[in-house]
Amino acid sequence: MNSLKIIAIFVLVIASTTVKSQSKENSKPNVIVVLADDIGVGDISHYRRLHKGKVVLETPNIDKLASEGMYFTSAHAPAALCATSRYSIMTGNNNYRSPLPWGVWSGYAQSVISKEQPTLGRVMKKANYHTAFIGKWHLGTSFAKKSDPNELFAATRNKTSLNIDITKIKDFGPKQSGFDYSVTLPSGIQNEPYAIYENDQWLPLKKSSEIALIDKVYMESIGAVLDKKEGLGDSNWQPSEIGPILANKAVEFIANNAKKENPFFMYYCSQAVHTPHLAAAELDGVKIAGTTPSRHMDMIKELDVQVGMLVKELKKQGVYDNTLLIFTSDNGGLHTDGDSWNAHHYPSDIYRGCKNDPYEGGHRVPFIASWPKQIKEGQNNNTPILGTDILATIAAVANSKLAENEAMDSYNLVPLFTNKEKKHTRGHILIQGGSQREVVIIEKDWKLIIQIDKKDKTNMKRTPIALFNLKTNDTEDERFNYVAVKKYRKKVAYLLRKYNETRDSKVVTGSHI
Repeated sequence: MNSLKIIAIFVLVIASTTVKSQSKENSKPNVIVVLADDIGVGDISHYRRLHKGKVVLETPNIDKLASEGMYFTSAHAPAALCATSRYSIMTGNNNYRSPLPWGVWSGYAQSVISKEQPTLGRVMKKANYHTAFIGKWHLGTSFAKKSDPNELFAATRNKTSLNIDITKIKDFGPKQSGFDYSVTLPSGIQNEPYAIYENDQWLPLKKSSEIALIDKVYMESIGAVLDKKEGLGDSNWQPSEIGPILANKAVEFIANNAKKENPFFMYYCSQAVHTPHLAAAELDGVKIAGTTPSRHMDMIKELDVQVGMLVKELKKQGVYDNTLLIFTSDNGGLHTDGDSWNAHHYPSDIYRGCKNDPYEGGHRVPFIASWPKQIKEGQNNNTPILGTDILATIAAVANSKLAENEAMDSYNLVPLFTNKEKKHTRGHILIQGGSQREVVIIEKDWKLIIQIDKKDKTNMKRTPIALFNLKTNDTEDERFNYVAVKKYRKKVAYLLRKYNETRDSKVVTGSHI
């Protein structure tokens, strides 16, 4: 072989390597969505400082995401309660499109998500992403009867049943919803089954673990309060151990998939900061339990450390710059406990209300998007957005097409992230309140709260109960509730009509463009 041929081969090898490197460099980004449980804007020190409020607890890892990306100051959860919000985030649909619009609350409930409709997992899997779900599911999960493995257990309200095989998820868990890998809490840390699952199989907390009844006496023995129902679970159930399991499994997933040809998508639903407030003693070398003024704030600190662990692993694997990381919450912050109150820590910041309320404190949430290759640092965006928007956004990132009748209330935020949107086309947003069945419409600065009659199974009897101008009254001071003021009758009637027309016509309210 002469020297010219050798040189030619060498050039081809170099060119081929360069093309492969460029192909890898220009490939689709990895995507991580972190959904906190019950975090309010006042729980995040970056947001607290926006109103010059006293910062009792720093959240440095979450704050850093905000400073390195875009943070939204008018972001809202789809609902003021977790299960309803999680349905909307998972599907991109408002709750009124669900067969059970007021929520699926039992860990054994039949899922309201069909096996055909798009979910976060299915959309990303279709786009050739390796997908993972880690954390609290709370969308209904099917288990078999212990007495008959071929028959699914049907949940019974307010009644404890032991005729359930909780050693494995039978159907309608993450695996059946588009996620290749999962570490799942079917109903979080607060309700039955009190167990954690890896790829649908029960993951015992200790070698000595058995299936046992977790009741009030047991929970008191570990320093906790039974938050919901007693029921079956791991005999070594300990909520303080769950956060470290989730965080370390998430780090392991990143490490295992960062160098693979296909990108990865992870939906990380932290257990923090839902009750019972039992934080990890230590996580990633950081002492947590007992290091803040309250158990509630211990959980916030743990959440921040969890986020820091994900970012650290992304950087370690060299994929941080090409990863879109979204951080938000399923609803507003918790009602302040005594210790947090005495320390002057306010989960809702300046806003009225908290989780389960139709007021801003019930549904206004932190929303941060970090993507170093695409999003410029430290941008504040006050465009009204919803948790439903996540699905259309990550679908756009993955070049996965959604039909118009899919994710109908999901708005693609990528043009906002990259400052390419000339005009925001969503004119108003609809939000669901909590267990008292209020709903909300916000158009520009005006917010109408509507009470749906609890006894009306059709959900058609709707009465306006509050009208606020958020520009002049963002704390929703009741002295400036204009719902009964003659001057604002037309505004009330207009917003009520707009809500009714939007909901009853089932018109699309999002945009996938």
